[in-house]
Amino acid sequence: MMPAFSALPGGIGMEQLLAELRRLSWGAADILRSYARGQTPPYGFPPLLSVEDGGSGPVSAADLAVNQWLLEGLEQAFPAAGWSLLSEETAQELLVPGVPLDAEWLWILDPLDGTKDFLQGTGEYAVHLALVRGGRPVLGVVLLPELEELWFGLVGAEGGAGEAWRENRAGQRFAPALSARRNLAELVLVASRNHRDGRLEQLLAALPLADRRSMGSVGGKVATILRGESDLYISLSGQSAPKDWDLAAPEAVLLAAGGALSHADGRPLSYNDGDCQQAGCLIASHGLAHRELCERAGEALRVIDPGFAV
Repeated sequence: MMPAFSALPGGIGMEQLLAELRRLSWGAADILRSYARGQTPPYGFPPLLSVEDGGSGPVSAADLAVNQWLLEGLEQAFPAAGWSLLSEETAQELLVPGVPLDAEWLWILDPLDGTKDFLQGTGEYAVHLALVRGGRPVLGVVLLPELEELWFGLVGAEGGAGEAWRENRAGQRFAPALSARRNLAELVLVASRNHRDGRLEQLLAALPLADRRSMGSVGGKVATILRGESDLYISLSGQSAPKDWDLAAPEAVLLAAGGALSHADGRPLSYNDGDCQQAGCLIASHGLAHRELCERAGEALRVIDPGFAV
């Protein structure tokens, strides 16, 4: 029996929406890959100029091009949809601190997640696009251009497991393969390559995990959980915290696949609530040991940093 999915705005069909998201996502992949290689991008976007020649660098050029491609693409494909569009690139002009956007349906976009990896040439960067309603994601898209992976997540009607899968350019579908590892001593952690924090290292040392691997981009990390290569990812905010556009799409795909993402005290994340920062101790996992992970992390943090709000 097929799971019941969260509703879509009136007049929008699921297959029509997925078809357009596929087209736009693979177009975004072509744009990013061309900028990453110093090649002329498709669809009429300007070639990369060095800062000395009046350009703003590869990250800004790629960010802006993909941002325009996706936001304009959605507007043109669904002119009467009635949803709003927010991206990392438009947040400064659209958001007022403490005031949520007046939008029942909101697309949240990160046109380039993993900017350091993009510059370093690791290939571990992603595009995130999520449809949010009532502060919670109902649909997520995570694109990994260099792996040629396009992840979709349709969250269940009750906000939990629905349907998730990945596609290649040929349209072949592959189901998630979350691991069956349950004991903490068996679990594999995926951690950031470029963002490290002393308290996070102490927290990880307090958890009896089997192994650790490094990966760029939140979307890339969550994809390793979806493939069964890892089991959990922990974000511990310090001087900065992840933003709505870092987490909404990866969370949607992970939830749809049967995984979990929450604060260490079990609270769900909330999007478009007037504060785009997702501060605290956030744990994403394959779900099997999520409650125990949250409990152990909370206990450890009360010792490591007693005043830290998880």
